[in-house]
Amino acid sequence: MPEVRLKPVFWVGSSLDDLKTLPIEVQRFFGYALYGAQRGERHPKAKALKGFHGAGVLEIVEDHDGDTYRVVYTVRFTEVLYVLHAFQKKSKHGIATPRHDLDLIQSRLNRAEEDYKQWMDEKETNSDEQ
Repeated sequence: MPEVRLKPVFWVGSSLDDLKTLPIEVQRFFGYALYGAQRGERHPKAKALKGFHGAGVLEIVEDHDGDTYRVVYTVRFTEVLYVLHAFQKKSKHGIATPRHDLDLIQSRLNRAEEDYKQWMDEKETNSDEQ
């Protein structure tokens, strides 16, 4: 059986700290789903986040004890998995992601794009030196 290479996970902003504030059962669920994403798999609950043009930005929604939690990540980059946001949805007005969360996700996606470009440039420079 061929060995599966795991993509490294980069946590943007406070996303890791935010995930750690969620209930332990939710943390485990999201951890399992993100592990699958590292392996190149897509969890059955993962879906494209509306407003981000295509399936490059995904969200997973999990309900626990009457509350709703979300983790948002991007698979736009072939070599790295970026987790952009983890939060409890507090709005009681429908299922839409609140505007301030969408703005934060967009800002973090922009940071991830910059980081990925720099990371790939450094990786290329290091391989050229060898």
